[in-house]
Amino acid sequence: MSGPADLLQSRILELLPKLRRFARSLTRNPHDADDLLQAALERALTHLEQWQADTRLDSWLYTIVKHAWIDELRSRARRERTLGDAGQAEAVPDHRGDASGTLSVDQAMACLPEEQRLAVALVLIEGLPYKEAAQIIGVPIGTLTSRLARARQALQQLLGPGDGA
Repeated sequence: MSGPADLLQSRILELLPKLRRFARSLTRNPHDADDLLQAALERALTHLEQWQADTRLDSWLYTIVKHAWIDELRSRARRERTLGDAGQAEAVPDHRGDASGTLSVDQAMACLPEEQRLAVALVLIEGLPYKEAAQIIGVPIGTLTSRLARARQALQQLLGPGDGA
């Protein structure tokens, strides 16, 4: 590979911790997140020439991860329709908390609807500006801010007044 491609790949490597964290917030499972990240990185490296130098690399990669996750969800839905037997479908994790009845932040995040979890992951965890996060998700900024507000409220209720979100 040429010098610029090597430099680009090293920048992708620097973003791996953020991308892994984002994938985990989507999948709610570390093993699924690693599989998702691997698939997304394979897509990114295969289509490296599609990245435009005047855009943020992290935003481009977050978008690829998000699209890979959407593809995975669709694939799972097709498999479940094909199997038809609810007993063969994947189990839903139990996020009711520990013996004290309290939830961890990860468990509370897992309770959020997908669109709220995605907004929280991009804006509050990864620190992306609202405009970029809205572009990655594919919604207007107003929709993003509404999802964030609902997510914050839900997290506060789930975590209780002392834990904050």
